[in-house]
Amino acid sequence: MELINALVAVTNYVIIPATAYGAQLALGALGVTLIYSILRFSNFAHGDTMAFGTGVVILITWGFQAMGISFGPLPTALLALPFGIVITSALMLGTDKVVYQYYRKVRAAPVVMVMVSVGVMFVMNALTRFLIGVDQINFDDGTRFVINARQWRDMTGLSEPLTLRSTQVITVVTAIITVAALFWFLGKTRTGKSMRAFSDNEDLALLSGIDPNKVVAVTWIITGALATIAGTLYGLDKSFKAFTYFQLLLPIFASAIVGGIGNPVGAIAGGFVISFSEVGLTYAWKKVATYLIPNWEPDGLVQLLSTDYKYAVSFTILILVLIFKPTGLFKGKIV
Repeated sequence: MELINALVAVTNYVIIPATAYGAQLALGALGVTLIYSILRFSNFAHGDTMAFGTGVVILITWGFQAMGISFGPLPTALLALPFGIVITSALMLGTDKVVYQYYRKVRAAPVVMVMVSVGVMFVMNALTRFLIGVDQINFDDGTRFVINARQWRDMTGLSEPLTLRSTQVITVVTAIITVAALFWFLGKTRTGKSMRAFSDNEDLALLSGIDPNKVVAVTWIITGALATIAGTLYGLDKSFKAFTYFQLLLPIFASAIVGGIGNPVGAIAGGFVISFSEVGLTYAWKKVATYLIPNWEPDGLVQLLSTDYKYAVSFTILILVLIFKPTGLFKGKIV
């Protein structure tokens, strides 16, 4: 029975949160890897794109709530999400037209494009803060739990509680649907195949008659959609604060690079590698240890790292991968 309680504790505090967090990182990393593989630069504005998209979703959610519109047991933000995607994608297309298009025409070096994206990042960060402020915002108005601690204890009779929040289920289900739709689009549609060809060999794709402007536009639209979905799911699961999304840039880039930047499958795998590493290394294993080792009460928390060092885990894994396997787990492009 103690072993089962230990497994429940690990599931409750590590597996479920890390799975939801990994799905959010995977969606963010997919946006980064699309830009890198097709437009050939690292987009440092991606985190603040997520923040902007989520901010728009929150504003529209508030508007729906003011009109008495809800989504039943599901968060109203899911109704606002399509509108947020459209607005964020429009901003991406506008930013490309005003900023990035010029540097593509003059064939600027990738490092120049990276510096440009840093400038865009600061502008978008300021725009998001002006739009919705700097305070922490909780906007999940749906049913909070799929399974709460009391229901779990009544069902199983175990002393160790387990909770499953609705936002965690929504995150995983939405991520699966989004990834499946993206892979179908890239593999089955003419535009998706054009994007893959453009990524593999730009010059050959142009000789084949592929419209580069269309490829670029669709890439930005998909990236805006992925950023908005990832940001909204993260905000629903935790909370929204503009600066938090700037901090998320590190684990998102780490996910893309660990999996193999430029490889969509690698981005997904990398997201879960980073999430399970962060959660596992910062979790206090004291409770699990007391279940597994009878008559032993640890003095400390049995915690490898404080949660304050969560992002240090991402950074360490990123450095190790760049040193020992720069192409990542799935052999993406060398960074």
